[in-house]
Amino acid sequence: MKKGLFITFEGADGCGKTTQLNLLADYLRQSREVLISREPGAKGLGEKLREILLNYDEEIAPRCESFLFLADRAQHIEQIVKPAVLEGKIVLCDRHTDSTVAYQGYGRGLNLNEINYLNNLATGGLKPDLTVVFDVDIETSMARVGSEKDRMETSGTEFFNRVRNGYLEIAKQEPERVKVLNAAKSIDAVFSDLLKLVTPLL
Repeated sequence: MKKGLFITFEGADGCGKTTQLNLLADYLRQSREVLISREPGAKGLGEKLREILLNYDEEIAPRCESFLFLADRAQHIEQIVKPAVLEGKIVLCDRHTDSTVAYQGYGRGLNLNEINYLNNLATGGLKPDLTVVFDVDIETSMARVGSEKDRMETSGTEFFNRVRNGYLEIAKQEPERVKVLNAAKSIDAVFSDLLKLVTPLL
């Protein structure tokens, strides 16, 4: 059986990560079995949690927000990611632990050590084989998102600058796992860069 892989896609809203994830899935399906997933909101319980996290119209305390993301993550890893990887599938996931570090840690100002501890608890210590951060300036990402924004997307420019800097700091701390791509390039150019990262793992 071929080795399964767990690859996560990260970046600010509007960075193009979901487009690249789908392009990679189509490419890999020529020779491998691929599962696309996301956080929050993987199939089942995660879909209910995603609805709360993105569309709840009253204030959610930052710590509560983190625990909701972590609950979704624990269910996702145990019920979807681990079984798929063990079966030799390639799991491509739209957001994972680094989103919580970037958004709730760097963005909301929660304690990074606590978040890392809780992420480890939620995942049982499972780490992605590769995490790709699609980096783009905040003005570009906000323009791509457009006028219809969910609860997270309305957090403001200062917040998203902290998130972006958070992702870049994560990449500095874990350079073997986390790779940063310039997402301001054309879709084809970004995909070419992505393939250069993924191909050695196959």
